[in-house]
This record gives sequence, C-alpha cells and structure tokens, in this order.
Amino acid sequence: MSLPSDAPDERPELDQAVARVEHELGRLFARIRVGWREAAATVHPDLPPLGYQVLTSIASGKANTASALVERLQTDKSGVSRLVRQLEELGLVESVRDPDDGRARLLVATDLARDRIAIARAKYEGRLGERLRGWSAADLDHFAELLDALGR
Repeated sequence: MSLPSDAPDERPELDQAVARVEHELGRLFARIRVGWREAAATVHPDLPPLGYQVLTSIASGKANTASALVERLQTDKSGVSRLVRQLEELGLVESVRDPDDGRARLLVATDLARDRIAIARAKYEGRLGERLRGWSAADLDHFAELLDALGR
C-alpha cells in the first residue's frame, strides 16, 4: 500500500479516486442494508433489520444485556428495549437470571432463533461466496487487507 502524496499534480486524481471509493462504499452499505432486511424477514416476517442485528449480537454472545446492545449497536436504549421485547414475544430470545449476579438478567437466543439465523446466514453467505469466488486468492487477501486498514 503506498503512502499518500501531497504533490499538487496528483490531487485531482486522488480526489477523484476518493470520491469513487466513497460512492462505492455507499453502494456497498445499501446492499448490506438490503441483506439485513432480507435476513430479518427470513428469521421472522415482522422483524425489522435492527431487530436482526440485536438478535445476532445476542446469539453470538457479543452482547447479552440491553446496555451492551446499546453500546455495540450505537442506538438508543428505548429502541433496544422494544426490539428485545419483540424478540421475546416471537420466541427468539429469553431473559434469564445472571448466574454471577442474581439481580441481573441476561439475554439468550433460543434454539428457534439459532435455527433461523443459520438459514438467513446461509442465504447471505451463499450470495457473497458466489461473488467472491470469481476473484483470485491474492485479490481476496489484498481486499481483506484494505478493508482492515480502512476499518482502523
């Protein structure tokens, strides 16, 4: 990866390249939002995309309390509370007593949720895999490195 240059004659080319990356990231994020919407509908027709993100955060163990969900998803507490309540009503999440602190409650995904998430992920990963399998391993490694650098 080359270091940025401040040479005046390279600025317009660099600006155009940055604009193209921003445009393509916007398109990618739009596709990701569509994927979340489709995954949510696969889990349950009434589940909104943010509800799918809440559910997968719980199922993965990356967030098992309302406050952890708020922090992880950078959203408001009332919205998370509504989504958790909806997930409980749909039989996808249960609230259980924390074995380390009897006063606290932990959120856990039910077997039904795990099954539905697996179906949703298989559909998404199949579509993504189809697109990426046309690339060389070297291109994929380079792409992963660039994504890692961008995400830092």
